Amino acid sequence: MMGLIFAKLWSLFCNQEHKVIIVGLDNAGKTTILYQFLMNEVVHTSPTIGSNVEEIVVKNTHFLMWDIGGQESLRSSWNTYYSNTEFIILVVDSIDRERLAITKEELYRMLAHEAAVLIFANKQDMKGCMTAAEISKYLTLSSIKDHPWHIQSCCALTGEGLCQGLEWMTSRIGVR
Repeated sequence: MMGLIFAKLWSLFCNQEHKVIIVGLDNAGKTTILYQFLMNEVVHTSPTIGSNVEEIVVKNTHFLMWDIGGQESLRSSWNTYYSNTEFIILVVDSIDRERLAITKEELYRMLAHEAAVLIFANKQDMKGCMTAAEISKYLTLSSIKDHPWHIQSCCALTGEGLCQGLEWMTSRIGVR
């Protein structure tokens, strides 16, 4: 009995969860990415009202991922999710050039919070999409000096690039 209690306590401290929020404009692919992480398959989604929360385990690292709705009316509530967040995943629709300025505004608003930022340049399978380098330049990522950040090309539908993003996050744990 005592061993069981000890084992439970030990797992609480060793498998601590790392809070991650997934944000981005509506239709960027946030929910598709979340469920690709979870089930390794494409799930047909509808616009997220509020949030979806799932636990993703990568090499014994537990991430509690909050996928937050990206419609304009919901963006003001993003602030309420930032407390105790270790990682922000910003999903960018690589086709949506018209709204990249809004994404940039939201990114710089996020930087008021203490978190590492992973940017997924999603929809890389689409003809005419911007590359991760183009998006990085437009978002002036190189000017971000006080937050660890990484941009990763990906395709939520195939899962391509998603593992590399998660690997970057796991490599950042415990690094301050």
